[in-house]
Amino acid sequence: MKLKNLTTLLSNALGTHINQSMLATSLGITRQTISNRIKNDSELTVSELAKVEKYFNVNITNQAKGLSSSDVLIDYYPDVFASCGNGAIVFSEEKEVFSIPQKMFNNYSRSKKYSMIHSRGDSMTPFICDDDKIIVEHSDGEQIIDNKVYVFCYKNEFFVKRLSKNVDEVIIKSDNPSYSTRIIKEDDLNELFILGMVVGIIRTV
Repeated sequence: MKLKNLTTLLSNALGTHINQSMLATSLGITRQTISNRIKNDSELTVSELAKVEKYFNVNITNQAKGLSSSDVLIDYYPDVFASCGNGAIVFSEEKEVFSIPQKMFNNYSRSKKYSMIHSRGDSMTPFICDDDKIIVEHSDGEQIIDNKVYVFCYKNEFFVKRLSKNVDEVIIKSDNPSYSTRIIKEDDLNELFILGMVVGIIRTV
């Protein structure tokens, strides 16, 4: 398995955040060595995995099995729904690790953070259907790209919609013509928080 995936596996198995310094301590090497190996996309050896499991007193071997070099481990929130209709609350923040083939991402970048949640409603059909799993590339302060689909929070409700930005307003659009276009005016823009852009969709047939 890739060394870069190890902190995510450990964090989810232990229920607490494991950083590179802690990982370096468990392996008996420096944090800089860990950082360099991650940058070089280094593989974790079987003996190293055993050493980590012993140090943290956890078994993650089964989670690590079956991952190909192109798999991406991301946080999956099975009980979090983003609304494709009239808004939906967040039911839970419990998460698990989900392995996704890199080909499922649009323009995957190792420097980006990703999560996966459910959609709810039909306002974005046929692009996004009710109960699709959607992969979100987290926003890092980037400007809105016109007509891209985003997951965002507005007035404490989560949505997934197409967004466009004018000088002093944001336009919220649905793909389903049954839903009307909404506009967030300048005075309300401080209540808009963009989680990120939708870069992948997983649909159960």
